[in-house]
Parts: sequence; C-alpha cells; structure tokens
Amino acid sequence: MPQEVRAVVALAKGEPVSVQTIVVPDPGPSEVVVRVETCGVCHTDLHYREGGISDEFPFLLGHEAAGRVETVGDAVTTVAPGDRVVLAWRAPCGTCRACLRGRPWYCFDSRHSGSPMTLQDGTPLSPALGLGAFAEKTLVGEGACVKVDERADPAAAGLLGCGVMAGWGAAVNTAPVRQGDTVAVLGCGGVGDAAIAGAVYAGARQVIAVDLDDRKLEWARGFGATDVVNAGAGDVVEALRSLTGGFGPDVVIDAVGRPETYRQAFDARDLAGTVVLVGVPTPSMQLEMPLIEFFGHGGALKSSWYGDCLPSRDFPLLIDLFLQGRFALDAFVTERIGLDDVEEAFSRMERGEVLRSVVVL
Repeated sequence: MPQEVRAVVALAKGEPVSVQTIVVPDPGPSEVVVRVETCGVCHTDLHYREGGISDEFPFLLGHEAAGRVETVGDAVTTVAPGDRVVLAWRAPCGTCRACLRGRPWYCFDSRHSGSPMTLQDGTPLSPALGLGAFAEKTLVGEGACVKVDERADPAAAGLLGCGVMAGWGAAVNTAPVRQGDTVAVLGCGGVGDAAIAGAVYAGARQVIAVDLDDRKLEWARGFGATDVVNAGAGDVVEALRSLTGGFGPDVVIDAVGRPETYRQAFDARDLAGTVVLVGVPTPSMQLEMPLIEFFGHGGALKSSWYGDCLPSRDFPLLIDLFLQGRFALDAFVTERIGLDDVEEAFSRMERGEVLRSVVVL
C-alpha cells in the first residue's frame, strides 16, 4: 500500500525548500523502499533548488543517504528487509557500452526507480540524482542500495553517497595518486578534504591543502595535509612550486571547479603532471588558453565523475577503513539536524561554516 511521509521538496526555482507530505508507492519488481536514517546536505541539492541542473520541478531533494531496507520487489536479490544500506546515485546497468567494456564506473544508464513518487495531489516529483532521500522513506532501484557493515554510524556512512566518495575517488581512482607522489588539493570543503585523505591513503609523501579560509586549512591538516597555502596570501602557483622543490606537484586536484582554480592547477603541476577536476563548474563558465600550453606541459587532464567509483566495491572498503580507525569518516559530520532545518543548512554551507550538515530521521 502506498505510504505518506514527510520530505524536503523544492517546488520552484530559487524558492526556499519546504517540508511536504509525499506519497511513496509500493516497490516494483526491481525496486526497494528504504527507511532513511540520515542524509547529508550537499551542494548538488542546492544546485537543484536553484535550477542549475534541470528545470523539472518539483524536486525531491537529498541523495547522500543511509537507511534500512523496508520492503523489496519480487525480483530483488541483493538486499533484504532490515539491511543497512548506503544509497548510490550511480547504479551500473551491466549492459551499456561502458559496463560491457569492464568500466562500470562510467555507466551511461544507471538503473533507478521507474515508479514515481508524488505530492499528495498526484504531482510527480523529480528525485535528486534518482534518489530523493530528504524523506522519511524513499523508493529507489535495487542497484542504488549498497549493503554495508551494521556497526557504522549511518550519519557518517551516508556521506559516501556523494561528496566523500567523489573526493576520495578523485585521488585514489581518477588520478590515481601513486606511492611517493606530491599532491595539491585546491578547495578544502568536504570533497577536497576527502581527496586529501585519499591521497594520504594512496601513499603520497606530501599533500598540500589550498584554500582562502584558515579554518578550512586547519580542518585539512586533520585529514592528513602536510602543508597548507592560503590562496589569498599570494601567488598559489609559486607557493606550490616553492613547496615542491621548484617543480610543482605531481598531481593537482581542483575541488572548486572555477576557471581561476583550474588554471592554477594546470600551471602549478610538474611537467607531465596530472590535473583532476572534481569540483563542478556552472554551465556558463569558460576557460581560454593557448593550445600550445596543453602540448608543451604534457601530462594528463582528467575529470572525475563521482570519484570514478564502483559503489559495490568502494563503499564497503571505506566503511571497513572507518571501522578500523584508518579513515576519519565521522570527522566530516559537522552537525546533525532535522528535516525542517535543511534551508538554513544551505545557508551555513554557502558561508563555509560546515563540512557536512546531516539530517537525522
């Protein structure tokens, strides 16, 4: 029987979000109803509210979530009622050209729920990244549910659903950082700090954090940064070269996603070094550079989509590292809030006051 639950909805472009009663249908054959326990407040949700991703309002926001499986469709085989799961917005289909070539982290046809959740008046909702998890319960495809260890705090575990995995994976999977590399990370919010932690895990001998906010630079030290650079104190490129013997880092990860920071990353890296773009630019941003500079500097320029992760492989690994005390996943949780507090959490996020606000249900 369909259920009515409370959820955070963006009804119109640029308007404050509100808590609405929504209708969650029974799961179809390959679908799962999840009772959401926690959901992180991510910049992507704000982009949805502002119409920066699409104009398919109203949006059911939230995607960085952990919860328990409540009911499953008849064809579901990988999870069962009662399982603790982290939701993944990339749910590899197994049949697209990327999956068939053994690259499921590039899957072009993620399998999400086909049954619509709605407002009480029947208006269909567009779930953020196919999930819609700022809700007491949500309906997702089976592939979006990754079973994880019961012992993990769901407030921490759910962050693997987006920001932490994006940053960690940018360093470990996309770059990839090699043992002995020097690494710089531009932007020390949640994604950037996860990239720092990933670089440390991969064996980097030096990890340099770059930000405009001294408070964030201190947070970055807590995740393993060996050096810090305040970007407002001088030339970032020269500072990075000075800290790396005049050469520049082997890998520079841009966790901001602006033309200015990307150009800094491009110029600061060592000859034949690697740039990884994991911060998400807006559609209007442009970068103009002489083509000869791309040829002359060599190396690799990469974009990292969701940290090039395979959720079924990477989520359990990071949970294990967390439980072993080798990855401070819970350090990303700045505050725990309720559904009614999401709009104010967006403001705190924009002001740079938090790594993650986490809704606890």
